[in-house]
Amino acid sequence: MPTEVRSILYVRLPCWKIYPGGVVYVADYIHKMRPQIGQHILDLALVKPSDRRRVLAERLATLRPDIVGFSWRNMQSFGPHPEDDALDVVINFDHSPKLHRRVKAAFQATRIIVDYSLSRINNFRYMKLVRKLLPEARIVVGGTAVSIFGQYVAKQCPTDSVVVVGEGQDTMLSVVDGFTQPVGELFYKDGAGQIIHHRRDGEFDLRQETTVDFPYIETIFPDFPRYLGDTIGVHTKRGCPYHCHFCLYNKIEGASQRYRDPVEIANEVEILNKKYGVTNIWFTDAQFCSTKRSTEHVEQILDELIKRQLQISWSGYIRLNHIKPEVARKMLQTGLGSLDLSFTGSQEIIDALTLGYNLDEQMAALKMFRDNGYTNQKVKLYLPLNAPGETMDTLRATIDKIKECYALFGRDNVLPFIFFIGVQPGTPVERLLQQQGYLPKKYNPLTLNPFIIKKLLYNPKPLGRMIARAYLEAVESMDPASEYVGRATMDILERELDLILPRQNAEHSPLAAE
Repeated sequence: MPTEVRSILYVRLPCWKIYPGGVVYVADYIHKMRPQIGQHILDLALVKPSDRRRVLAERLATLRPDIVGFSWRNMQSFGPHPEDDALDVVINFDHSPKLHRRVKAAFQATRIIVDYSLSRINNFRYMKLVRKLLPEARIVVGGTAVSIFGQYVAKQCPTDSVVVVGEGQDTMLSVVDGFTQPVGELFYKDGAGQIIHHRRDGEFDLRQETTVDFPYIETIFPDFPRYLGDTIGVHTKRGCPYHCHFCLYNKIEGASQRYRDPVEIANEVEILNKKYGVTNIWFTDAQFCSTKRSTEHVEQILDELIKRQLQISWSGYIRLNHIKPEVARKMLQTGLGSLDLSFTGSQEIIDALTLGYNLDEQMAALKMFRDNGYTNQKVKLYLPLNAPGETMDTLRATIDKIKECYALFGRDNVLPFIFFIGVQPGTPVERLLQQQGYLPKKYNPLTLNPFIIKKLLYNPKPLGRMIARAYLEAVESMDPASEYVGRATMDILERELDLILPRQNAEHSPLAAE
C-alpha cells in the first residue's frame, strides 16, 4: 500500500435495501479526522446482481483507491429478512400437514441455501477483484457478519486484508495512518498469508462521533437520496451490560456502555428531518433504554428533541425497568412510534435466558406508559417462543400476559412477533445445546447442511410442532386486513393448550380482576 493514503472506496456488500449507517459513520469520522483524503461509497445492495462485478471494476479503475473497505451485514443462511423468510420455510418443511407445502418449502430452502452460498463466494470474489486490479491497495472488511465470524472471513480474504471486529472508526483511522500501530480488535492477513489477531486495548470514545456531515455524505454517496423515504438509523451509544444467553452484543460492542453527546444526536436527527425530510428514525443501539445510566442519557436526548419540535416517528429496542412517568411522557411527546421490547410472560424463562428484568416490573411499566400520554402507538412484543426451558405452563403464562397487554392497549395495538432463538456461536445457548446433544460438539455455524441450519432456528419437540402448526393455521385462516398473524397464532395456541390441559381455575386468571 502507498505510504500516503489519498483515497478510500467503501463497498457495501449486497443485502436487502436498508440504510448503510455503519459505513456512513466511518466515512464521516475519517473525513473529520483526515479531511484531505478522498472517499466514495458504493452500495452494491442497490445494483442489479448481473451488474455488480462490472460496476465495482469500473469504480476501482476510475478512483484507484489506496484502501477498499467492504461492509458485510449478514452471513448465516437462517437469518430471516424481507427477501428470504427462512423461518416460514423451515416451519412449512417440518410441520405443514399439506404435502405440497412441504415440497414447496424444500425447494425454497434449497434456493435460500444456494443463494447464500453464492453470495459468500461472490463477496470474496469482489475482494479478490480488488487484489487483481489494485495489487497495492489494502483491503478492510467489517460489518455485523464479520464481527461474528471474523476469523473465518480472514482465512478467505486476499493477503494484506484487515478484518475488523466491532466498530470500525478508530481501526480505519489506524489503517489510514499507515497501520504501524493497529487499533481495535481485528484479524490481519499479511502478505505471506499469516493471520494475526490483534485485541482491542481500549474502547472507542463515542464523544468523538459528532453530528454526521450529511452534505458531505451526499457528495461521496450518490445513492444517499434513495434512502431518505425509508427509516434511517441513528445510534446513541455502544455496549451492553447484559448477558442474554442467545445474544452477542456484549461481546461485539463490549459490556460497558459508551455514549454520544445528546446534543450531537439531536442535531443529527434535526438535520435529517428538516433538511432531508426524513420522518422515521430507528435508534440502532443494542437497546435504546437498558440501564439507569442509559435511561438518564435517553432523557437528555429527549430533552434536546423537545427543544427542536421535530415532526418525526422514532423507535428502538427498549427496556422498561428504569423508565419513570416523566421519561415515558417525553418519549411519547417526541414521537415514539412503537414500543419494541423482548417479551415473555414467564419469569422462569426470563431467568433461564438471563434477560435481566423482572416480569412484574415490566407489566407495571407498561401500565405506566398507558397512563402517561399513550394514544395508539403499537406495542411490539418479540416472543422467544420455545426457548430452552419452555413448557406448556410457561407458554400459557405468556399467552395470559399478552392478553393483559390487549386489555391495556387494545387488541389491535398489540403485535406479538413470533420468532425462535437463532443459535449464535460462542453464546451460552449454543454451549447448553451442545451439552444436551442437540448440536454436535464441533458443528460449523456457517454450515450449508440444511438439517443443521434447521436446528439453528431453535424450535424443538414437543412444543415445536404445536407452535408451528398454530402459526401455519393462522397464516392460512386469518384475514390480513383485519388480523395480525402473531395475535392469531397465540389465539390458536391457547385453544390447543386448553384442549390438552383445560384450565382448572379460570376465575383466578390474571384477567379476572380487570
